[in-house]
Amino acid sequence: MLSIACRLVRCFLWLAAYGLLLVFVNAPSMAAPPIRIVCLGDSLTAGFNLPAADAFPAQLQQALASRGLSVTVLNAGVSGDTSAGGLARLDWMLADHPDYAIVELGINDALRGIDPKVTYANLDAILSRLQSSGVKVLLAGMLAPRNLGVPFVEAFDAIYPRLQKTHQVPLYPFFLDSVAMQPTLLQEDGLHPNRQGVAVIVQHIIPTVEQWLPKSSAHP
Repeated sequence: MLSIACRLVRCFLWLAAYGLLLVFVNAPSMAAPPIRIVCLGDSLTAGFNLPAADAFPAQLQQALASRGLSVTVLNAGVSGDTSAGGLARLDWMLADHPDYAIVELGINDALRGIDPKVTYANLDAILSRLQSSGVKVLLAGMLAPRNLGVPFVEAFDAIYPRLQKTHQVPLYPFFLDSVAMQPTLLQEDGLHPNRQGVAVIVQHIIPTVEQWLPKSSAHP
């Protein structure tokens, strides 16, 4: 009887050790899921005239992954979208249950001469809705074309710093920094970035994105 009891104990210990080994072997599959970042924007986010893999969200995800960050970046860009359009499709965007959102909207408002007060109100509503839904926001700023006149330019450019202060969110001041007016980084229309232009945008914005994301998003 003692011999049988010893065998049972040894068998139990072996099974316990084997189970513990399985836990360690399968540890990666038990890791927390990637953080979901949604990019809400216009053609600059959507990747106008570019393959999906060359658009801003895809290049951003690749760059973050190369830095050891576990993220999924979703493309919620719609070419031609205004701030009103972005606000109108928030429910659709939130259905993807993002943890974070990069908001890049407003340039089409400026190009259409929409009153900056209207643009501010729409963006203010977008940020309020995202924050009330528990989504952390990074705001990508824009600058008005300089040929629209000083009063319009000053009113439009002030939208983004004002939103940053109101909502206490990080602001990347100008989404097209180092890309606007650079022919080698733009498509033939002189407005939309080409693949290399998007890569420059990602290169410039990624330090802000890394500071914004939690340290726990890094791969173990």
